[in-house]
Amino acid sequence: MPLPFPKTLPALKLSGLLLATVGLAAQPKGAIAQSALPEGNPMAQVTSVSEFADVSPGDWAYEALAYLANSEQQGGLDCLEGYPDGSFRGRQALTRYEFAAGLASCLDAVIGRLENLDPEALARIEALQREFARELADLRGRVDVLEDRTAELEANQFSTTTRLAGEAILDINDLFGDQFEAFGNNTVFQYRTRLNFQTSFSGDDLLQTRLTAGNRQPRTVVGSFGNPNVVPNVVPVGTAEGVLVPAIGGVTNNNVQVDRLTYGFSLGQRLSAYVAAIGGTHQAYVHSTLSPFFNDADGGNGSLSPFSQYSPIYRIGGGTGFGFNYRFDDAGTLSLSLGYLADNAANPGEDSGFFNGDYAALGQLTFAPSQDFNIGLTYVHGYHTEVANSGISTPNAIFDLGLGSGRFFTGTVPANALHGALGVPAVTNSYGLELAWRISSGISLSAFGGYTNLTLLETGRGDIWYYGLGLAFPDLFGAGNLGGIMVGVEPYLTGLRGQYTLASLGLENDTSLHIEAFYRIRVTDNISITPGVIVVTAPEQNRDLFDAFVIGTLRTTFQF
Repeated sequence: MPLPFPKTLPALKLSGLLLATVGLAAQPKGAIAQSALPEGNPMAQVTSVSEFADVSPGDWAYEALAYLANSEQQGGLDCLEGYPDGSFRGRQALTRYEFAAGLASCLDAVIGRLENLDPEALARIEALQREFARELADLRGRVDVLEDRTAELEANQFSTTTRLAGEAILDINDLFGDQFEAFGNNTVFQYRTRLNFQTSFSGDDLLQTRLTAGNRQPRTVVGSFGNPNVVPNVVPVGTAEGVLVPAIGGVTNNNVQVDRLTYGFSLGQRLSAYVAAIGGTHQAYVHSTLSPFFNDADGGNGSLSPFSQYSPIYRIGGGTGFGFNYRFDDAGTLSLSLGYLADNAANPGEDSGFFNGDYAALGQLTFAPSQDFNIGLTYVHGYHTEVANSGISTPNAIFDLGLGSGRFFTGTVPANALHGALGVPAVTNSYGLELAWRISSGISLSAFGGYTNLTLLETGRGDIWYYGLGLAFPDLFGAGNLGGIMVGVEPYLTGLRGQYTLASLGLENDTSLHIEAFYRIRVTDNISITPGVIVVTAPEQNRDLFDAFVIGTLRTTFQF
């Protein structure tokens, strides 16, 4: 678009004082000098030349500056702008192109007042146009080129409402130690990639459509239950203790899958809503999981395992449903989160559907008296059928994110799938406490504890416990780096009452420690490398079967 000023004006003589004022008279056309323009919004309107801190009435440039900067009431053009600190910086070099840009802005400001200007003012304006004709023409050409490029981008852009956010995780990992009758303990090189289409229609909403593909294969553990004669339906994938984050959604056999379709939007200044058609999770709509640094958006830049990301209570159920978050004040000091997610909402079969199949309903109060200290109280009520899907014999799981297929992402087999192994549905009532404390700029503490009361319908009751304590060290040894240590206990079944006991099923309730350490190295804004190690003691809550195992990993994450 051409700059908005006339091509010709009445001619009168221009005083050489104006050019000397800005230090251009002795400078060759097109000369390049250090820019005096600051970043951001560099110029602020100055209504009087007396406001320039470094120009006084005794200076030789005062008269010309006054004419350009003074208001109309003071006999000036009221179009010269200075810096936000009130200075003109006349001793700094200024290129002719920089002055031409300011001149164009000045001409634009006075274009509607030409008829009211005296002949001397019109002559000065015309002389300025002549003197800077080449620079002004160049500026017009540059604007035209930018306008053409903008039009081309608009014509060929993917969408005016959607942007693409991608993440690719490549990692080498291996398992060391007592293999406890396991197979598949070779070093592997695996990947998971996600493309997230983020669409906003109003600026206060977000529609997320995510595509995921991966080649990950779980390390299978057999003989999870001590008495297979009593419990014949053993979960084939074994324990989830120490599983790595990319295992979530990364087992697709290199096929692309739509694993998330959700929509979040505001219902006022304090109320927000969340609707999930597929891939809904509780952590997506709650005010906070109170796990800063360990938890990141897609798992490529936080901790190594799902257990250390945030409390396992948020992984009870998932899939399709809705959630709400309400802040009781503008600062979010106290927030209430409510949600309902169903595993098999699209399946009209028996023990499925939105209300008749697996579901989990969550309520959470988050108290945030300061930015450095938050505490949360969480309750989840869930119903879990004995099989993952209607007509499929794979046992269902509790901490499964609603994905079914016998997969779960934290804890032991007894804590996740005892009801499925026994062939009975289960009802769970879970209670959690979460805490986040920013001790200093370089140290952050995250802690959680949870208890799940397990009811095996018409069979008995059990107790599932889990807790963890983590320290994060942001910017450790460099900006953007992150160190982390997490020590805790993944969900495990500590007691069983009723028709069965732990002893009758050949199960133990040994405390199994999860010890994790990682260090994320920020290579660039888009690439990070994270070496780390996980140690699990007494896996499957039975140290008599196997003492411990160690998982080592080297993760590389690309974000774009």
